[in-house]
Amino acid sequence: MYKTFIRPLLFLLPPEKVHHLVVAMLKVLFRLPGLGLLVSKMATVNNKKLERQLFGLTFKNPVGIAAGFDKNAEVYNELVNFGFGHIEIGTVTPKSQPGNPKPRLFRLPNDYGLINRMGFNNRGLEAAVGNLMKRKTRAIIGGNIGKNTLTPNSLAVNDYIANFNGLFDYVDYFVVNVSCPNISDLKELQDQEALLNILNSVQRINNSKPQRKPVLLKVSPDLNEKQLDEVIEIVRLTGIDGVVATNTTITRDSVRHDQELANRAGNGGLSGLPIRERSTEVIRYLAQKSGKAFPIIGVGGIMSAEDALAKLEAGADLVQVYTGFIYSGPFLARRINRLILKSM
Repeated sequence: MYKTFIRPLLFLLPPEKVHHLVVAMLKVLFRLPGLGLLVSKMATVNNKKLERQLFGLTFKNPVGIAAGFDKNAEVYNELVNFGFGHIEIGTVTPKSQPGNPKPRLFRLPNDYGLINRMGFNNRGLEAAVGNLMKRKTRAIIGGNIGKNTLTPNSLAVNDYIANFNGLFDYVDYFVVNVSCPNISDLKELQDQEALLNILNSVQRINNSKPQRKPVLLKVSPDLNEKQLDEVIEIVRLTGIDGVVATNTTITRDSVRHDQELANRAGNGGLSGLPIRERSTEVIRYLAQKSGKAFPIIGVGGIMSAEDALAKLEAGADLVQVYTGFIYSGPFLARRINRLILKSM
């Protein structure tokens, strides 16, 4: 029904408008008595075998929503009803910012992909905290943190520290995002020296807390093997808890059908089916080369249950969806969890 009727109707509208519409609908519809329970019964697979223990946290199942969908922590309580074991909110920046000029989100429907150059548009740390204070769900909530566009890289560490301190009491784990291709100078922070400064600064604060929280690093699919080796070394040197692999890609080599649309869209990060194989390659490389020394959250191109299983088999401990949720519909988590159980 979703792919036949609902998705074609939604795709008549510009993608960013659809996103805002869906967020608004989730807020309104789940206020109806009993609807949350009904959707949860339909979408959630309850089985102890799906539980995952990672970095001191218990995930009800391995499937989550990636950062970018709930930037301002507005609908995480509602999203859990679709069978997800965790929701990653953000990317959050200390100050509110509008992001890049519109249009900045484009569909590649024949390739089941999206190109976005949103530019960390969000309402800022204070708004995210205000929404997180309304938390009702017991599902795991992650906080994806970044720097404001106007903050120079020399001061970027201050933004990450501000986010970390501000969100600390409200999220269960953190993801340091320095790999988004839609902030003009952000990629410079992926250099080892800059990254060590940010992660070590966050970790010093983290380790001073009565109970520290897991910190992960989100990496780009565009890193070469030498750079991925540096990621492994950075995890070792900083003592962070894991890696999220991967972010979106700036390459267009994997676009098979919608090359003209991709060219017209211009710059931005490509997600969805075209990134599936590269994301899995990065997961496999990090897992094998490190000797599975740290947990990996696998994200990128999960359009089906089989795609998710492939990432888990490659070395991911958890998986996240975003573009696949848009193209494959609201019961994708249920299908993934059922296949995981079947494959045991």
